[in-house]
Amino acid sequence: MMAHVTGQSRYQTTLFPEVLDEVVGRDDPVRVIDAFVDTLALAELGFSKAAAEELGRPPYAPGDLLKLYIYGYLHRVRASRR
Repeated sequence: MMAHVTGQSRYQTTLFPEVLDEVVGRDDPVRVIDAFVDTLALAELGFSKAAAEELGRPPYAPGDLLKLYIYGYLHRVRASRR
């Protein structure tokens, strides 16, 4: 079975001398979203693509997409073009 598309580690050093995890403030709401979604059992909640398929390009992890959706909702981003 294929895995989901893997993201980059937050601790990966970027082109600049700082680490991505250090750019996000300690009290930033994105940390709450990240911690909350990580505690959810997405397959039990009805996310049908929680397990990756065997064929084709691996999908993005549903947890990552849910985090992005919640972040956009909280910041009133209604479209990806904004």
